[in-house]
Amino acid sequence: MRFLCWIAPPILLAAAPAALAQPVGYDEALEAAQRDQPALQAGASRIAGALETAGAADQLPDPRLRGGVVNVPITGPAAFQLDRQLPTQIVVGVEQSIPNLAKRRARAGVAGSDVRLAQARLALAERDVRVATGTAWLSLAYAQRRQSVAREARDSLNPLIPAALTAVSAGAARPAESLEIRRALLEIDDAITRIEADREASRARLARYIPNDNPVAAGDLPPLMINPDRLRAGLLRTPELVVADAATERASMEVRLAEADRRPDFGVNVSYGRRDGSFGDAVSVLGSITLPIFGGRRQEPRIRSAEAEQFASQNERQDILRGLEAQFAADLAAWRSALTQWERAGDELLPLARDRAQLEMASFSAGRADLIDVITARTALALLEIEILTREEAVALTAAKLRLTYAEYVQ
Repeated sequence: MRFLCWIAPPILLAAAPAALAQPVGYDEALEAAQRDQPALQAGASRIAGALETAGAADQLPDPRLRGGVVNVPITGPAAFQLDRQLPTQIVVGVEQSIPNLAKRRARAGVAGSDVRLAQARLALAERDVRVATGTAWLSLAYAQRRQSVAREARDSLNPLIPAALTAVSAGAARPAESLEIRRALLEIDDAITRIEADREASRARLARYIPNDNPVAAGDLPPLMINPDRLRAGLLRTPELVVADAATERASMEVRLAEADRRPDFGVNVSYGRRDGSFGDAVSVLGSITLPIFGGRRQEPRIRSAEAEQFASQNERQDILRGLEAQFAADLAAWRSALTQWERAGDELLPLARDRAQLEMASFSAGRADLIDVITARTALALLEIEILTREEAVALTAAKLRLTYAEYVQ
């Protein structure tokens, strides 16, 4: 825009000694934030664990080893003797439970849903890290720019103090004017103090996400303009909805798993019986099947519970979607408002403040104005320049938040 020419290039190293300052660009910060993040490493570990679980989800249960002595007489002449009767034997066998195929597939489905849920949560964490990093970098960049403007304003006003004091001593100005000059300088000093606090807070937030002890924002700023229609197209693919979809899918798999309990499971038992040599050893092969005949008291309650959880997940997804739509509309309104205020200040208020400062200086040179009038006009101009940068920061922050939240997911 036509009023951007007034903004002086930021003095990037003013915020820290040159030996300690570590300049970092916007894109560089976003990229660095994806590396060595404990939250992201935790998400990656959960994915690895879920993948391990998924690989074993549809496997058969561990077999059981069975052993003992069967058919031992406890009465009669052969009581408690293992070699007197044919049926008596020492048995060792292996038993294998075989869940029905629907149950095994449902377990695999639940495990696969857990993997996708962990992946979706990691994507959500990555998005949150990018948004936090981008907004922290922007806040630091604009704090540096405001600090540069405020210091330049103070440096331009300091040479006027001796002239003002001389005018008071010579009787050409009222003594109270020297106090007014001091008050104007204190306004600039207060602004610098607030800006330094903002700068340090932004630097601390940025240092949380990048391996940089003393970051200084450097390079170009991201664009202030956005395409609302294009961003809205990515609303349905945001990580929050992906997480909700994965949770809904997992709930549906739990329903399938509960319904699979209606089907019978199977079992196989193979055993070897050691008997007296005069009788010979024996081998037994047995099969078993579960009888889900009391479904009303066992399977059906679990199915209804899983269906209720599925319904809850679907409603939670709908609530998340409504929340995202409302938040998108609110963020878009905030961006438009900030943009309008920034443009109004630059297009209308800034030219007026500049003209006033120039006219007061011309009047002072012609002897028709006091020095305090010049200082007041210059102070007002400096404070307005700082305010315009603050308004521009609001535009940049809302634009970056919208872009980092939605633009990446537009196909």
